Parts: sequence; structure tokens; C-alpha cells
Amino acid sequence: MSSKIVTIMKKEFARFFGDKRMVFTTILMPGLLIYVMYSFMGQAMGEQFQTASDHVYEIYTVNLPEVFSALKTENNLRVVEVSQGDVDEVREQLANQETDLLILFPEDFEEKVAAYDSQTASEAAPQIEMYYNSVSTESASAYSMMYEILDQYEALLANKFDVNADAEKTYDMVTEKDTSAQIFSMMLPMLMMAFLFSGCVAIAPESIAGEKERGTIATLLVTPMKRSELAIGKIISLSVIGLLSGLSSFLGTMLSIPKLMGDAYGEESGMSAGVYSGTDYALLLLVILSTVLVIVAAISVISGMAKSVKEAGTAVTPLMVVVMVLGLTTMFGNGAPKEIYWYLIPLYNSVQCMNGIFSFAMVPVNFVVTVLSNLIYTFIMAGILAKIFDSEKIMYI
Repeated sequence: MSSKIVTIMKKEFARFFGDKRMVFTTILMPGLLIYVMYSFMGQAMGEQFQTASDHVYEIYTVNLPEVFSALKTENNLRVVEVSQGDVDEVREQLANQETDLLILFPEDFEEKVAAYDSQTASEAAPQIEMYYNSVSTESASAYSMMYEILDQYEALLANKFDVNADAEKTYDMVTEKDTSAQIFSMMLPMLMMAFLFSGCVAIAPESIAGEKERGTIATLLVTPMKRSELAIGKIISLSVIGLLSGLSSFLGTMLSIPKLMGDAYGEESGMSAGVYSGTDYALLLLVILSTVLVIVAAISVISGMAKSVKEAGTAVTPLMVVVMVLGLTTMFGNGAPKEIYWYLIPLYNSVQCMNGIFSFAMVPVNFVVTVLSNLIYTFIMAGILAKIFDSEKIMYI
């Protein structure tokens, strides 16, 4: 590598790492904020959608049949029998979230059920009415619990065979690896692209458009170096800083998402970042690095054309929208495409390559094409940036 490129890189690193506030806000703070925010969200969602273990469900019933009288002996249930005249009052309590459930059984329920024949009956089957409030977590849980009990009772009345009746056996063959791959491959490419872009856009416009606005870039342009060396030095140094920012956000996300899903949906969420090997993370790092080079190069070209940092930030907005839309593509379709030509499209190739890595479905040749094409696009845009540096009309407007 040319010594002049190294000099430009040292200058950029000194400018960035010499500002402790910028280091903290650009590299450390994103990962910390994401971890704290997602962990807090998981805890809040868990508290919102899970019922306390010691909660006693208050259930009002009308015409409770003898077959369900055992419900009164359950420790977590408080079954209160009321008359038909009390129904409106209990409904109002449900509307105000002051009770959990109201069940209305028809009179002589057991006799009507025993006499009913679905093949010959001309009237509708006996109907049980259950009133609840879906906004209340306790009420919704009580409804689900009682619905399951009634559904099982109905099945017993004409039970000819059972399906998956052995409670001691596990019939769902899904593994922790499958669960993690499904969630991570859908969410993380989108989040990763957003983190990388935000990290790059926080530093690239200031380094090029900012120096142009302050007039300090003129000093660099009169030094005896090739414009291509200046462009490459800028892009590489900014890419390293952008990579550090993106990796901080990525680390915060990987550590917090299992906690987010576990707190919100219980331990059975079955997610763990530990299902990925060191090779998977190494491949992901190479994709991220090549992606950062493309993003920094693109933002640098846009910043080189802009008159000020503010104008550069506005001009970069369409690219941000494109990156966000491409990140969403992992939520549609049936995983990463296999055809090699998709991996020649800049940024889209990175998204799908990450998708393939997280879903354990990466095709090696597609990975190689992604990294090589990203490097080629970076060199092309570095050449364009060098031409911009060569243009006095652009650089001194």
C-alpha cells in the first residue's frame, strides 16, 4: 500500500479517534443503546403479555353443570355462580377490566348435550357463551384456558382416536438452530444494513463535504499525491471507522435479541446466537467489511459533489431509503436466492448473503461473488471520487 495512502488514513484516524466524544457517540453508544433498548423491550413485553404465576382467575358462571364443578377446587381459579339477572353487571365489570371471564351455560346443559345428535338434529347444538376482555392479559388467558378445557370435553364426547396425546413426548422436531436461523435471517440483515449505513453516514460527509466546506481539503489537493491515493485513503479509513460502528451495533443486537424474544415469549422461544460457528462469523465479517466499503464509497462520491455537510446529508437520503428497502427483502420469499446473478447487484447481494449465512444456506460461490463484486464497485467509485477531486469546478465551488 502506498505510503501516501497510509498518511491519509493516519490523518483520518487521528481526526476521529482524537475526539473522544465522537468515538463514544459513533462506536460505543449505538451498541449500548441497542442492547439496553431491546432488553428493556423484552422485559416490558414479557410483563405485558404474561400473567403473574400467582394470579387467581375470577370466573363467573351461569348454570354451571356438575361435570365442571371440579373447577371450583382449582387453586388458581375463583369460580362464582351467578344468576341470569347478574349477567349485565358482570359484563360491565369485564368492560372495566374488573374481572376475568363470564361463562353462560344453557339450562340442563348435560341433558341437552347427551340428547343432541349432529346427524339427525334439526336445531343448533347447545351453545356456551364466554365473555372476556382481550385487552386484559388475565382475561385473555382465562378465556384461552377455559376454551381449551371445553374443547377437550367436547372431543371426549365422541372420541374415536387421539392425535399426539402422549404429553411426555415431543412431537415438534424443531431445533434451537432452526428457530434461531429463522428469526435471525429475517431480522438481522435488515438491522445490520441500517446500522452500517447509519455508522457510515455519520462520518463520511463530514470527512469530505465537511473539509470541502471548511476549505481544508484544498491543502490536501495541492500536496504531491495522486487523486486516486487520496480517494482510496479516505475510503479505507472511513470504512474502518464505519465498520467499528456497525460491529458495535451488531454485537448489541446479537446479545439482546435472544433476551428480547425470551422475555417476551418465555424460555420456549428457543433462540441463541451460540448456534453459529466461528466460520459463520468470519464469513459475516467479510461480507460486512465489503459492504461498508461500498456504502462509504457511495456516500463519499455523493459528499464530493455536495457543497456542504448539510447538502450531502440531504443528497444521501435516497440511498438510505434504498438500503432500508433492500434490507426488508429478507422478510419475503423463501430464503436467499441461489442464482449467482443476484449477487452482482450492489447492496442487495450483501443483504442476501447475510440472509444465507444466518439461515445456514449460503452457497460458497455466491459468497465469493458478493465480496469480489463489492470490491470492484468500491474501486470504481474510488475512481469516480478521484475524478471529482481532480475537478476544480466541483471542488472549489
